[in-house]
Amino acid sequence: MKLSHIEHIGIAVKNLNEAIAYYEKVLGLKCYAIEEVADQKVKTAFFMIGQTKIELLEPTDSESAVGKFIEKRGEGIHHIAYAVDNLSSALEELGEKSIQLIDKQPRKGAEGLNIAFLHPKSTGSVLTELCEKPDKNN
Repeated sequence: MKLSHIEHIGIAVKNLNEAIAYYEKVLGLKCYAIEEVADQKVKTAFFMIGQTKIELLEPTDSESAVGKFIEKRGEGIHHIAYAVDNLSSALEELGEKSIQLIDKQPRKGAEGLNIAFLHPKSTGSVLTELCEKPDKNN
């Protein structure tokens, strides 16, 4: 498995509009996309800083993973995402290395990426997401 770059840093927030205002008015960043990911029960907002994206995540359901995260830990850094060229192969390799996979197969995420999460119990307590741009031929 080869990581090419940090794809994004995910930050859990209670109120997306308030968080966007902070990132734009205080930090001077520009929100370039807002998207709801229904199957993950989140609404996302994206910012670019250098070559890295910041993804704000607002739960649309208190029982979602992000909703439970905020309930337990409060707002803050939720996950770090790395880009890989072949997500299926990376998951197979990590499984062989006894890394606990939340997603055994890639699934669709925000911005049309294929994604999969690794369990924090296997990653030094950091929720880790792997991302792959989908094959344009599919």
